[in-house]
Amino acid sequence: MTTLLAIDWTVAGVKTLQFILSFSILVTLHELGHFVAARIFKCRVEKFYLFFNPWFSLWKKKIGETEYGIGWVPFGGYVKISGMIDESMDKEQMKQPPKPYEFRSKPAWQRLIIMVAGVVVNLLLGFFIYAMMLWHWGEEYIPTNQMTYGIAADSLAQSVGFKNGDKVVSADGEYIDRFSKIPLAVVLNSAKTVQVQRNGQPVNIVIPEDFPGKLISYKDINFIDIRVPLAPIDSISGDTTAAYKAGLRKGDQILSVNDTSVAFLNDFRILLQHNKNKTIHLKILRGNDTSTVQLHVPASGMIGISNGEPSKFFQVKTINYTFLESIPAGFKKSWETLVSYWLQLKLIFSGKVNTNESLGSVISIGKMFPSEWDWQSFWSITAFFSLVLALMNILPIPGLDGGHALFTVAELVSGRKPSDRFMEISQMVGMVLLLGLMAYALGLDFWRLFK
Repeated sequence: MTTLLAIDWTVAGVKTLQFILSFSILVTLHELGHFVAARIFKCRVEKFYLFFNPWFSLWKKKIGETEYGIGWVPFGGYVKISGMIDESMDKEQMKQPPKPYEFRSKPAWQRLIIMVAGVVVNLLLGFFIYAMMLWHWGEEYIPTNQMTYGIAADSLAQSVGFKNGDKVVSADGEYIDRFSKIPLAVVLNSAKTVQVQRNGQPVNIVIPEDFPGKLISYKDINFIDIRVPLAPIDSISGDTTAAYKAGLRKGDQILSVNDTSVAFLNDFRILLQHNKNKTIHLKILRGNDTSTVQLHVPASGMIGISNGEPSKFFQVKTINYTFLESIPAGFKKSWETLVSYWLQLKLIFSGKVNTNESLGSVISIGKMFPSEWDWQSFWSITAFFSLVLALMNILPIPGLDGGHALFTVAELVSGRKPSDRFMEISQMVGMVLLLGLMAYALGLDFWRLFK
């Protein structure tokens, strides 16, 4: 119970609201894809629901032939199309002769379009969000050769030979301009070596074969980060933050934590994470005077201070896009995201990663959102999950869109339609597996919370 009581409910509330809004957008538009395609081919749609509604609905209203509603189980949503074997498992309807407005009476090519329409919408949505983000905010990154203070290496990175302050030169002998892509080169492209400069001397770091699996098990593929100096506090996010309550103010320079000198932001964050739910002593410099303050570190490990923009410390490269330029750039970013996620799935399926450590439910997804409302982060995460939702749904698993599409493609090729009984059993098996997987993932997340 101690862990649960220590949750920062303000942070949890902000993350939850962002998750609900993002998930609602993704699910609603996914199901809208099925709905529109079904209506184009004159199929009757009986229900359109955001979230599942076993036993009762939070809200519902019938308009025309369709009942629109909001369920209470936030694991997805659905449209119930007449004459289709789906989550509802409406066997009584399937016993009746096919009617012209039913899904099962339509040609196979129309049924295939209806089934993949949701996936197509999610692909287009992810691409659209990325393109509009690039058009509105542009793209900023710190070139690898401009990292004045080198890297901050976590414990796993240090275990293979990286050290704080190393300056990355190349991966497998190839210079990578965007530092953020170096961890991906190691994890996804299986880079064998990383070349760094240490104290002016070249050092070749050999990456073990099992390192990518360890990183994903560790839940963080960013094993090296940009080393940033701990500058005077640039801003404090509000008067309810731990920093403000402790008496810290804009312009204060933090010198030490519990008498341990700290010069870099990365080291300061590590010390905060190691002292969650504890009171620490900070030595600060304010003007010409030094003093000590006591600060209680919340369960999140975040105290509400900003170090300032990266441009204060580094030469930041900015790419601005016109509307027309943002379209191919958004497509490229979407494709790279899909390839990256697919390669991560391959790592999991290959057995190199412990599934128990990689699997998560809506709780894990919700934690990915920032602790403060940030529209740029919100849309970035929403675009990512839109593409992930498309990729996961097209997998040829019974119960998912990809399973239905697979059977329809087989029908187009063979000219033989699977029997209703076969489709019922396949749907039932698929739903049992998927619900079991969701329950297992949720159980893992609750276990991690208590742990």
